[in-house]
Amino acid sequence: MTLSMQWLTMAVMLLSGLGMGTVFDGYRVVTNELRFPRWWLPVLDVIYWIAAGLIVFRVLYASNNGEVRAYVFIGLAIGIVIYYFLLSRLVIAIVKWMIGAVRKLIGFILKCLDILVVKPLLLLYKVLMVIFAFGSALTIFILKIVIQLVRPFWKLFVWMAGPATRPLGRWLSRYASKWQLSEKASRMGQQIARLWSKWFRR
Repeated sequence: MTLSMQWLTMAVMLLSGLGMGTVFDGYRVVTNELRFPRWWLPVLDVIYWIAAGLIVFRVLYASNNGEVRAYVFIGLAIGIVIYYFLLSRLVIAIVKWMIGAVRKLIGFILKCLDILVVKPLLLLYKVLMVIFAFGSALTIFILKIVIQLVRPFWKLFVWMAGPATRPLGRWLSRYASKWQLSEKASRMGQQIARLWSKWFRR
């Protein structure tokens, strides 16, 4: 392997170390800000190290066909050290700012939905309920007036039809008692007879 290839591999590993530090700080900040359960942290650490190992090996394979030499680890170590001394605080601040921006954006969207959708729907629901209540009250009021207006005509009709309907009421009573009906049917027939007599009596 040529010297230039070794320096290229070392530079790639240095960049890989910077990337590993950035991703590690990023996911740590996200888990803290979003308050992940504590038992998730070991699982996420294992997933991180497995993914980091696979990615670094893939980068190493692409740069020098996967040859592991001392300069590979030196490049990774230098990249990680540079990151934690120079870039760690900046990356943490940027990630926190991005999380805060996303939270504000979500809050703004929810507020717009509340103003433009939820509150108009609630207002429409209240208006419909008021209209329905007013319509129900008005319908009941008109129905009472109609009943009061029709009542004299009904009484006149009952008075005129009374002599013709009384024999039918007596026949219903006799039919309910004469035929051997079930107790429920007999009771229903007697009730019909009583109602008939009540409606068409003078």
